[in-house]
Amino acid sequence: MTNIVIPTFDIKLLQPIIFSSYQVKTNPSTDALLSDISIGTSAAPTYLPAHYFETKDPSGKVRGFNLIDGGVAANNPTLVAMSEVSKEITQKNPDFFPIAPMDYGRFLVLSLGTGTAKSEEKYDADEAAKWGILGWLTSDNSTPIVDVFTEASADMVDLHISTVFQALHSEENYLRIQDDTLTRALPSLDVATKENLENLVKVGEKLLKKPVSRVNLDTGVFEPADEMTNEKALIKMAKLLSREKHLRDSRSPVGKAAASK
Repeated sequence: MTNIVIPTFDIKLLQPIIFSSYQVKTNPSTDALLSDISIGTSAAPTYLPAHYFETKDPSGKVRGFNLIDGGVAANNPTLVAMSEVSKEITQKNPDFFPIAPMDYGRFLVLSLGTGTAKSEEKYDADEAAKWGILGWLTSDNSTPIVDVFTEASADMVDLHISTVFQALHSEENYLRIQDDTLTRALPSLDVATKENLENLVKVGEKLLKKPVSRVNLDTGVFEPADEMTNEKALIKMAKLLSREKHLRDSRSPVGKAAASK
């Protein structure tokens, strides 16, 4: 239904692997089953096993992938998506109108977080100073080393994109929705009970009513950046997308032919 970009990490090559609808046209070795890519990109270390699969290009050449969670490379994949679009613009992809590759003022970005437990303040320096290898892997029923890398990666991407859009006076074109007040089992990757999943739905419903927020790197907390709620911001963004689609349809040969019938 749409183009997608999925970051993964190849544990054998020790480098990120990006699967993209655009890239597969010029790099057939990345033409893999979506099921294999999905299993690979969700194989979070310490939670799920790494995933191996192979692809074969038209010439018969086999390529193997040894994948783990794409979050180790891009826990917040927003920049990956924006970079992929910029690359296609640079390569004159006809799907895009003639704009500069870095003209982020023309981008419309929705970034959805999966929730964090920052408000619990689970760790501190005195405690971490006593950890050895096992402590960094298994403390307070969690994996501190994973928490540290994933949170840092996600927040830095959010900060970078927020700064760029604000500098271009296009902050309304970037919407980040995240909840950093999850507690108990809610943020756990391995608690898929009916009760916990239903509670996550409730968190999402409440999040719609909260004001649009951005992370404050001084405090690490998401703070209201606008009086508008996430729900109203989503509706506004949907209207912009709809208007843009109608505009593009009216300009395309296919759209003009449909309108004349």
